[in-house]
Amino acid sequence: MNNRRTGSEYEARAAEYLSAKGYRILEKNFRCRQGEIDLIARDGSYLVFVEVKYRSSLAKGAPAEAVGPLKQRRIRQTAVFYLYSRGLGLDSPCRFDVVSITGNEILLIQNAF
Repeated sequence: MNNRRTGSEYEARAAEYLSAKGYRILEKNFRCRQGEIDLIARDGSYLVFVEVKYRSSLAKGAPAEAVGPLKQRRIRQTAVFYLYSRGLGLDSPCRFDVVSITGNEILLIQNAF
């Protein structure tokens, strides 16, 4: 299985998981020149930008550890473009979450950065 297909599979699992927790999924794989955001959802009054990371094991570290400062900056820049493109202000209540998947275990980290 190629990386893109694997990523799509786990992003779909993350979307199902978040939906079961009450999130309303608005977009999947939002892309622009600034970067990509795996999932964009609504959780109450918050617009939530979600990065999904998968690892088959912890041998190379926890999946969430792969969301370092550079990745965070790209996601923030992409989020700003999303807000602008949808006519939403920068004062919109937003949050950045990470869904970390290891094997069959899913961990949601709210306000990850």
